[in-house]
Amino acid sequence: MQLLGKAFRIGAIALALPGLGVVAPQLAHAQSFPTQPVKIVVPFPPGGTTDILARQLATELQGRWGQPVVVENRPGASGTIFSEQLARMPPDGSTLMLTATHHVINPALYKSIKYDTRKDFTALAQVAAVPNVLVVHPSFPARTTKEFIDYTKANPGKVSFGSTGTGGANHLSGELFKSMAGVNMVHVPYKGAAPALNDLLGGQIPVMFDSIPGVIQHIQAGKLRPIGVTSAKRSDALPDVPTIDESGLKGFEATAWFGLYAPGGMQPQLRDKISADVVQALQSPAIRSQFAKLGAESGSMNQAQFAKFVDAELDKWAKVIKEAGVKVE
Repeated sequence: MQLLGKAFRIGAIALALPGLGVVAPQLAHAQSFPTQPVKIVVPFPPGGTTDILARQLATELQGRWGQPVVVENRPGASGTIFSEQLARMPPDGSTLMLTATHHVINPALYKSIKYDTRKDFTALAQVAAVPNVLVVHPSFPARTTKEFIDYTKANPGKVSFGSTGTGGANHLSGELFKSMAGVNMVHVPYKGAAPALNDLLGGQIPVMFDSIPGVIQHIQAGKLRPIGVTSAKRSDALPDVPTIDESGLKGFEATAWFGLYAPGGMQPQLRDKISADVVQALQSPAIRSQFAKLGAESGSMNQAQFAKFVDAELDKWAKVIKEAGVKVE
């Protein structure tokens, strides 16, 4: 009986070894990650909010990981072109993507997307949440939300507002404003924040809803005039600028957020390692200070919380887009 028992234990161990042979290298890879340079791709042009946040995060992670963390811009089709490429890459952590709210909005806008946003990506961390701000060119006559609404009502269809692209958070902020204020403005989509901002600064378009980090320097320099922030409470970065809600458009609130993703199917050990490292980096005094100056709040969700949040956002924006009748132009 003792021999039989011993033989059984040996057999059980042998059966377990193949599984252990798979788990051990995965665990070792996660614990030692990264052993080579890491690339964070921003699927938008350089100079926008997503790009600014990515470069600050990359600097912090590079110091923590002891490996180069390089930011690369690959713009196109509101982020969907590189998203499709990322979905086909190996989930080894060597290439990550930092993108904006577009990622959860695009599935409801583009019916021909060649990836499944829920299945083909690993949600790692919410990097930041940022309120938008309604800004105008200095030549625009309105200085308050009430004056802005009165002017646009008196000039229906004559006021254009730019955005980083159809269906983005700043575009939908404008659509929400139009609906709640009962005004008729013309949407002008651009291929990213930088070209839209350039035209706003040049006076080619008079109005834009953009994230505070993307425009705060121009506000401080007097090149743009802020009308109101889109969050429920005032931004610490622009404490003297009232919210649109407190300025008369009760209930108005629209914020943008930015997330870090990897290809789908990433091993749990590696997924949790990268997520935890990123969240720790986001809570560092340096990052919190840098983000705060830009009007951005560092993300603090763990991986499971962020994954759940992403699923809820996919449902929410699909409903908003359907009800608003937003279509890709």
